[in-house]
Amino acid sequence: MRDHEPHPGHPERRLTTKEAAELLGVKPETVYAYVSRGQLSSRRVPGGRGSTFDAAEVEALARRNRRESAGGSGAGGELSVRTRITLIEKDSYYFRGVDATELAARHSYEEIAEWLWTGRMRRGVEFTAPEASVAVARRAVESLPEHTGPTDRLRVAAIAAAAEDPLRFDLSEEAVLGTARILIPTLVAALAPAYGPRRDTGPLAHRLWNRLSGREPDEASLRALDTALGLLVDHDLAASTLAVRVAASARAHAYAAISAGLGVIEGPLHGAASGLAHRLLHEVLDEGNAGPVIAEELRAGRRIPGLGHRLYAGEDPRARALFSLLEQIPRAEPALAAARDIVATAARHAPLHANVDLALAVFTASSGMLPTAGETIFAVARTAGWIAHALEEYGERPLRMRPSGQYVGPKPPRPLPE
Repeated sequence: MRDHEPHPGHPERRLTTKEAAELLGVKPETVYAYVSRGQLSSRRVPGGRGSTFDAAEVEALARRNRRESAGGSGAGGELSVRTRITLIEKDSYYFRGVDATELAARHSYEEIAEWLWTGRMRRGVEFTAPEASVAVARRAVESLPEHTGPTDRLRVAAIAAAAEDPLRFDLSEEAVLGTARILIPTLVAALAPAYGPRRDTGPLAHRLWNRLSGREPDEASLRALDTALGLLVDHDLAASTLAVRVAASARAHAYAAISAGLGVIEGPLHGAASGLAHRLLHEVLDEGNAGPVIAEELRAGRRIPGLGHRLYAGEDPRARALFSLLEQIPRAEPALAAARDIVATAARHAPLHANVDLALAVFTASSGMLPTAGETIFAVARTAGWIAHALEEYGERPLRMRPSGQYVGPKPPRPLPE
């Protein structure tokens, strides 16, 4: 019998914080987090500074955690992961309990990132990166072929920045937050400017615009870009976020976890979806009518990009918020009209609302950006959310993101193949 298990005749066997942490597979500070959430009770050591915990209670929590992380399922048999970051409910979504669209309307991307990471609002915060980190990331990105996509460039920049950081294996909350505040501006700084000299100071949205558009920005456009970043910062356990949590569960450092997310986001059903909507918008603008364009999409057996979302029965709240800002930008009106035409025409085939990919496509198409710009915006924005999920996962039992495979192949034993 292990010494941290209750012994016969000792029903109130107490564990130290270290013993409880080992049994639960978490850091000691996470044990106290369980106490603050009411999941464990503690008792102060007489005459000492530490606390003790009831062994049976700790063991019960450990069993529950194992069931929920390895076999816990949501509706439809899907993997379910407890999180305190984002809630999606009734065509709305919330960051740590606060309406995300209201946060994006009132706060900068950097401020929202800090709220997501710490639950505290740091007004006026701006992320900056050290020259050494930026220099090594730029050299790595500049060595790539000219046709390399934006997500590949960001992934290479993240890997290069990791190699420059000797403290990347420190997974403490303070160290990971320090990494996040450096990595995000490094990713933006590593991208080549679309016009003029590099802009590496000021709000992150201003610096990112310099990498995406050859036009001089106006305040309304910069506000729309900053709001888009804030709206896209997190969206619960999307595919890329799950990949980040799997990496963090294996205790990969933050740069590696972000790289895992970037690897998934490149799919056409995820981060690259706005690029498809961007191209569709341009086809409608060139044609002057959504009808023949939609007909060709359906004839080819393709789904209409920018429409519908499995988590929202009604309109995507992110699209609604971004459209309201775009309506204040005169040069966005043609693209907005094309988007409305797409929605109205497709509604005769399936009653689907516009999603954030279509709204992002209206923004990029009307701002003189390439079709891949939406993918860049999405990836930079979501990096902050990935950091929040990695931090949360670092506080959980290691390697808990390990579902069991259901083997459906030939029953063994079989003879060796000839």
